[in-house]
Amino acid sequence: DIEGLVDLVDGRVGSYVYVSSIMAYDQSQVGIFPWTEDLATNPEGADVQRLCHLAGIARASYYRGLEAHAPRQTDTELLGQIQMLSLRHRFYGYRRITAALRRQGLVVNAKRVQRLMREDNLTAMRRKPFIPPSPDSRPHNVLIVPNLLRGLLPSAPDQIWVADITYVHLREAFAYLAVVLDAFTRKVIGWAFEDHIDAALAVAALDQAIMARCPTPNSLIHHSDRGVQYASAEYRQRLDARAIQSSMSRPGNPYDNAKAESFMKTLKTEEVNGKAFKNLDHARDEIGYFIDTVYNTERLHSALGYRPPLEFETEFKLTLNP
Repeated sequence: DIEGLVDLVDGRVGSYVYVSSIMAYDQSQVGIFPWTEDLATNPEGADVQRLCHLAGIARASYYRGLEAHAPRQTDTELLGQIQMLSLRHRFYGYRRITAALRRQGLVVNAKRVQRLMREDNLTAMRRKPFIPPSPDSRPHNVLIVPNLLRGLLPSAPDQIWVADITYVHLREAFAYLAVVLDAFTRKVIGWAFEDHIDAALAVAALDQAIMARCPTPNSLIHHSDRGVQYASAEYRQRLDARAIQSSMSRPGNPYDNAKAESFMKTLKTEEVNGKAFKNLDHARDEIGYFIDTVYNTERLHSALGYRPPLEFETEFKLTLNP
């Protein structure tokens, strides 16, 4: 009987027997595996064959029991890695988490990562759905140009730039961010942040992009929405001086400028929403860090094969000049 088994084995291996584990043993023989595993780890005077004989189980059953613990152990180790990534990147879903793990050298399946995240309730924070804009209220006496990007896909940097402006809520006021992105690498190449939404805000972001990239004349299309800042004489003069061709979205259609809109949603979701910026300088520092450090150099972009924009751009240049 089980009490006789306890007395017999306890006399042979002393303190290495966990009596509580044995007493938990029922007729299904499941509870015997922790006990035999402990004894096999510390086998003074005992071996697996002898213990399995005393327990009335086959050695194959014992080894199958050990193998059943292995996936749980590896799942626990992998979950620890997933939790650290999820804490650092609150908006990463299972696909980006999988890509980040693979970049660390782990061989892992996306469905396994999805299962572990679901079981641990590690869900990415969701973005708000797009709401169609109200009818266009901007002045109608400004210069509008057609959309030149329909059907065009960039094949290298500095072929297409996209630009946009958004607002940021400070503690007691509003501020405005203008950005210029390279459509091929998705990298932010120019940005400006001020407490006004004049044309000078958009011009400052454009000047920064031109200074950083020095585009070849007549090789670049600049695309934006139909905002008055982009239709202003000052902005058009900057583009004309560099022989940059202008393109604008159709009215009320954010999909024509989807790359810029996507960045703005990422910025709002991952950096702006939920933060309380004390003043203009505080917001500029925080948003600048997100753009230059997090978004451009760290954040994995699904359209770039789960690589950051700067890494994607560097690798592309290396393929041209190995």
